[in-house]
Amino acid sequence: MAKSMTVGKRENEKKRLAKREAKLKRKEGRKSTKSSFDDMIAYVDEYGMITSTPPEENIKKQEINVEEIMISIPRKEDEEPVILRGRIEFFNEARGFGFIKDLAGIEKYFFHVNNVVTDVREGNIVTFDLERGAKGMNAVNICLER
Repeated sequence: MAKSMTVGKRENEKKRLAKREAKLKRKEGRKSTKSSFDDMIAYVDEYGMITSTPPEENIKKQEINVEEIMISIPRKEDEEPVILRGRIEFFNEARGFGFIKDLAGIEKYFFHVNNVVTDVREGNIVTFDLERGAKGMNAVNICLER
């Protein structure tokens, strides 16, 4: 024989009423222990620690001259561009790109035909500058070495 639904409903109703009473008791407890705004204020002392005591008014404050504050990026000193030497390792004339291997190191740099000043071929020794590209450093201002 199955249980009656009314017993379960009565138990659920009792639980719901008990939760409501507990909630009302918590609410009354919060109302009775009201704290003032002054109790909630916290101060930070000169060492960065949070305290409940206000700072002293007779502390000497350091005067700052507003005109001395500079808000800017310091200027870069004019640097001479570094001209690098390299050998053209690969050059595809049909597609218009190639790679230059730096003679001073082991780095290889991409270059495009638009950045070539004179006619170049594979194996030529060239001078070039570097410029940051989307996928790394690119060789620009490429000239045959004389």
